Amino acid sequence: MIKDNQTYFNRLHVVLDGVVVILSYLLSWYIKFMTAFASTTPGVTAYSARTYFSMLYFIVPLYLILYSMDSLYNSKRSKQIRNEIFEIVRSNTIGIVVLMVVFFVMNMPDFSRSFIAIFYGLNIVLTTLYRYWIRKALYYFRRKGNNLKHVLLIGYSRAAEAYIDRILSNGQWGYVVHGILDDHVPRGTVYRGIKVLGMIDNLTYILPENKLDEIAITLSLNDYDDLEKIVDMCEKSGVHTKFIPDYSSLFPSNPYTEDVLGLPVINIRYVPLTNTINAMMKRMVDIFGAVVAIVLFSPFMILAAVGTKCTSPGPVIYKQTRIGLHSKPFTMYKFRTMTVQTAAEEAKGWTKKGDARVTKFGSFLRRTSIDEMPQFFNVLMGKMSLVGPRPERPQFVEKFKEEIPRYMVKHQVRPGITGWAQINGYRGDTSIRKRIQYDLYYIENWSLGFDFKILFLTIFKGFINKNAY
Repeated sequence: MIKDNQTYFNRLHVVLDGVVVILSYLLSWYIKFMTAFASTTPGVTAYSARTYFSMLYFIVPLYLILYSMDSLYNSKRSKQIRNEIFEIVRSNTIGIVVLMVVFFVMNMPDFSRSFIAIFYGLNIVLTTLYRYWIRKALYYFRRKGNNLKHVLLIGYSRAAEAYIDRILSNGQWGYVVHGILDDHVPRGTVYRGIKVLGMIDNLTYILPENKLDEIAITLSLNDYDDLEKIVDMCEKSGVHTKFIPDYSSLFPSNPYTEDVLGLPVINIRYVPLTNTINAMMKRMVDIFGAVVAIVLFSPFMILAAVGTKCTSPGPVIYKQTRIGLHSKPFTMYKFRTMTVQTAAEEAKGWTKKGDARVTKFGSFLRRTSIDEMPQFFNVLMGKMSLVGPRPERPQFVEKFKEEIPRYMVKHQVRPGITGWAQINGYRGDTSIRKRIQYDLYYIENWSLGFDFKILFLTIFKGFINKNAY
């Protein structure tokens, strides 16, 4: 059982965090005042060492409280390391702000600001490193069969299967699913090695044995009438209980909730780019980026235009109607990579490997994504963005909106030259369903930082693509 060990582990974490804060503070003192790199004469300070060190009586409790408020003492089994690092940086940033306010209130203007800056950076680095090695050690022990968390699922549903998939794909979490209870699926049914053990009423016999660390309620939609009763049974036993809704596929990964006079309301779709400020910032980046890209890539575009004209009869620029923001059609520009075709031939479908319609020079342009460069002018005109879901032709939009759930959500933002789906390999003749999953994730989790990340990764993953024929 791990629930008793978790309490001791959290207490140990608090102690270690305190030790790291003290160590970072002392090292910062040494670097600032006792080394050849000191900005003043070594050992000379406006305040005595005793004054500096006495601040630890305030700083250590402050940082432990901030860490606690930032959930750094919660279970980290399924938390990604980057999220923990973000929380560490945020807590330290708030801590430094509080310290500066305290120095102002206490009228201590000569307390070394560079010392505080060293402490800020050093404490982030040391805290991150020690927590990373603890995480790696726990992963090792869990893979060896120690420090495991024993789980029982209540209800066989899509949510149950999705939860099991994630647990089995992440052995470092240390979860052991002992089985599923369900009133409708026959006993003995197996999903990826996890069996249905019996009916939900068996909880009355299982809970008193006190061998579970966690119960995950994964009921199907049809059984939600029993939800309140099941939660009551689980909480009376003292077992940690979590609820994984079977309708999660309807909601974004970060649901937007609001309080209506005490009634929690979950918005089905939250799109950050519907915010005017967000949209304006993205548009400014698009305009600046498009201008820079046109200037930077103009030699490539000139060579592409000359090569297209010399290797195949027909226009240099290929114009095609695509569906963009708010499902409105627009004309998208590309360098022509195929022989000139009739409208019927163009409607044939996506280009596939060995497609006879693609010219030899056009194939080169496609593989290197140079054919997409005229779309920087689409960005300048406001029809496209540097980053966003790729636009599709009208006939395919009509087809996919009937076949693929939430397909039309992608049209709530401007289409992009590159996107989250493209840098993950979903481009050209690949799964449209997978592509939409990545597009929806981008739409629901948009930020300028996310855009910059995609643009950076495009340099390494987006230009050369094996699926671009």
